[in-house]
Amino acid sequence: MRPPDHLALPLFDAAHRDLAADLGAWAETHVDEHEPEDAGAACRALVRSLGEAGWLRLCVPALAGPNERLDSLPRSIGVRSLCLARETLAYRSALADFAFAMQGLGSGPISLFGDEAQQARWLPDVARGEKIAAFALSEAEAGSDVAALATTARADGGDFVLDGGKTWISNAGIADFYVVFARTGEAGPRGLSAFVVDADAPGLAVTAQIPTAAPHPLGTLAFDGCRVPKENLIGATGEGMKVALATLDVFRSTVGAAALGFARRALDETLGHVRRREVFGGRLADLPVVQQKLAAMATEVEASALLVYRAAWTKDAGAARVTKEAAMAKAYATEAAQRVIDTAVQLHGGLGVTVGSVVERLYRDVRPLRIYEGATEIQHLVIARELLKESEPRTTNN
Repeated sequence: MRPPDHLALPLFDAAHRDLAADLGAWAETHVDEHEPEDAGAACRALVRSLGEAGWLRLCVPALAGPNERLDSLPRSIGVRSLCLARETLAYRSALADFAFAMQGLGSGPISLFGDEAQQARWLPDVARGEKIAAFALSEAEAGSDVAALATTARADGGDFVLDGGKTWISNAGIADFYVVFARTGEAGPRGLSAFVVDADAPGLAVTAQIPTAAPHPLGTLAFDGCRVPKENLIGATGEGMKVALATLDVFRSTVGAAALGFARRALDETLGHVRRREVFGGRLADLPVVQQKLAAMATEVEASALLVYRAAWTKDAGAARVTKEAAMAKAYATEAAQRVIDTAVQLHGGLGVTVGSVVERLYRDVRPLRIYEGATEIQHLVIARELLKESEPRTTNN
């Protein structure tokens, strides 16, 4: 795997370049590219392997302890590091990328808003790969419209009691704990709160596993009088929307980075294929129509990289929010990756739709990314909303 061209940009320093090179080399020897028969078991094994190697320190660096390989990186969540890790892992395996990403997203609310006791209780085990995290926000009638979620949490003595359901929850059934968002107050965004719910909490059940085109653990949760200690409340009551949006603000750019990894792999596979494939007495690569497609693929890959790492650098540089930048990166990179991979399948011909080929697998792997963590259409609404806010005329008092 050749280093991506964008690593030469001044958006990165030597530690980031070393991270990409070291993780790429590790993945080549520790990550199986082939889809497993049991995605849940494979995901658990990947989390443990990533933790033992120290890579999950990137998700929860603050309390994870020293790590010689990563000590030159910040001791806080670095979005460029997360993006580089996801791009590198996704280049080789969608499931490895998923295992890494969900450790970050699932524990992100605790890293960003948890108190010292909560961080000490859950984060070190996440970083070591000894506990699997999950982020439980979506409901059957409240996916992109988070303010409409209906799961409730009522105070009862020293506990909160949760009732309701969550669906499309990654790591459902294999997670050791879930960060769950529930309604504690009024309708709308101000009535939401966030809780850490251990997987063995009485009243919590995994009611279904959801098969997906790109296999990974996904399922439905039910809460029936599920009791959660009050000390498991993340932040203050009513701050759930703030917790959710701030967490997604950090991790949304990384979805674009995963798509970038898929697209780079598709481009590299295609370059190799068209150089080898002979048609009409010459190489497929020598046909002008093929060269045009290669040029378009490469341009989309590099444009995606610039948007993804601009958003990541902006956040790392201290921006309080990167809502617009992250939405642009996620929307463009996932849509571009779909186009790049579709072209790769087309140029591979029959091999492109043969089960087990790399580009066939990528074709299934990339499709969910256009929906997860906010569909492309929702990202466009977010971008437009931010643009309108920025262009609002400012009034001055004379």
